[in-house]
Amino acid sequence: MIRRAYDRRAASLGVTSAQWRVLLSLEREGNLRQVELADRLDVEPITLCRILDRLGDAGLVERHADPADRRAWRLALTDKAGPILNSLHALATDLRAEAFEGLESSQMEMIRTGLAQIRDNVSRIDTSPTRVSA
Repeated sequence: MIRRAYDRRAASLGVTSAQWRVLLSLEREGNLRQVELADRLDVEPITLCRILDRLGDAGLVERHADPADRRAWRLALTDKAGPILNSLHALATDLRAEAFEGLESSQMEMIRTGLAQIRDNVSRIDTSPTRVSA
């Protein structure tokens, strides 16, 4: 529900869910190869390519040849992406404040701890062999 609310607010900036995820991932990790970013975002490379085309047309992302692999592209944010990223961060801050209004810091810590445990559990499930019961 929080992500959907964020999507709606980000749309007011003219940014789709897929686009803001790309922008924030590049801000966080930067200089990724296109295939690495597709993997991190769990999208097909061709889908990411279309998103990057739109972000490139808007002047927010640039592709640079990967010096280690002439078939690959490295991705970089442009200076023009800065104001949009600032707005996206402000949206996130406001939404977080609204979503967690009324919760004490101790409750927030319990939530963070619980969610981290769930993430770790799911991470182990993803890497363990699939068990089929008869």
